Amino acid sequence: MTDLLDLLTRGSTPLYLAPQAGVSESPFRRLCRRYGADVVVSEFVSAAGLVMGSKRSREYLRFDEAERPIGIQIFGSDPAQMADAAALVADLYGPDFIDINFGCPVKKVVKRNGGSGCLRDLDLVETLIRAVDDATDLPTTVKIRSGFDAKTRDPVGIALRCEAAGAKVLCLHPRTRADMYSGSARWDEIRDVVEALAIPVVGNGDIRTGDDARRMRDETGCAGIMIARGSHGDPWIFHQARTALDGLPVPPEPDVEERFRICLEHARNAIAFERNAERAIIDFRKHLGWYTKGVPDGRKLRTELFQATTLQEVEAMLEGYLEEQTAGVGGR
Repeated sequence: MTDLLDLLTRGSTPLYLAPQAGVSESPFRRLCRRYGADVVVSEFVSAAGLVMGSKRSREYLRFDEAERPIGIQIFGSDPAQMADAAALVADLYGPDFIDINFGCPVKKVVKRNGGSGCLRDLDLVETLIRAVDDATDLPTTVKIRSGFDAKTRDPVGIALRCEAAGAKVLCLHPRTRADMYSGSARWDEIRDVVEALAIPVVGNGDIRTGDDARRMRDETGCAGIMIARGSHGDPWIFHQARTALDGLPVPPEPDVEERFRICLEHARNAIAFERNAERAIIDFRKHLGWYTKGVPDGRKLRTELFQATTLQEVEAMLEGYLEEQTAGVGGR
């Protein structure tokens, strides 16, 4: 297994693909790894679902050896369940680390006191971390927000309690649960946490370009950088971020033809992974929307793509679009 702590302390600022429900499935993780993501994390998985033997929950845990180093992220509010889930994940799947989700702001998760809902009870946060850390020999890492709301906003205080409970790495998304994804991420809070903790701190929030990654490192001193929404339809952001971090010229965005080639490669891998081709394409529609964002006449193309139920239809639509665009340029 890859030594995550060694990777974070050797000074190269590793790039993480964030755990994102419905996005960071294995095919996308592998694609991002190829473009330069150093660490990937699974979609978050319910500890209760794992312990109760949910087939769907366990499907989320499948990964390829090429994805390492990889963490499996779990969430829940029952310490015994979280410990059992961590032990099951470690024994059956053997990831490189177990990550605990204290950041998800989605209502149905928070309602059950999961994700960022736990931030309303920091004693519970500590208990959950200790339970998971005691259950396996793998490093326990955590992803937090700066607080549940403005009143409880205290990223340094929360982070110190996570460290004291046994977290080996902490990732901070410097917004509160109440903020959801609005406003700007407060990178100064990442810097404050970096200065307060002895363990490595990973920064997350508002990384949309390669230069954003460089600025976050320079402004906060974080040991690693996690990219979430900036990766949507844009796996090459990891290559752009790495070149920026290395002080090299950031490569340009791929042209439309190359973008579509990457999109189709991703779609084929998604179908192979899901095994149910029609379901895979329907689930993939969100990626089609992201890959076609910003292209000329993109709205019309997306309207067509969102009706597709087979890979062949998607291929034909993208090929037809390219032919139309080429003919349009040639006819001017």
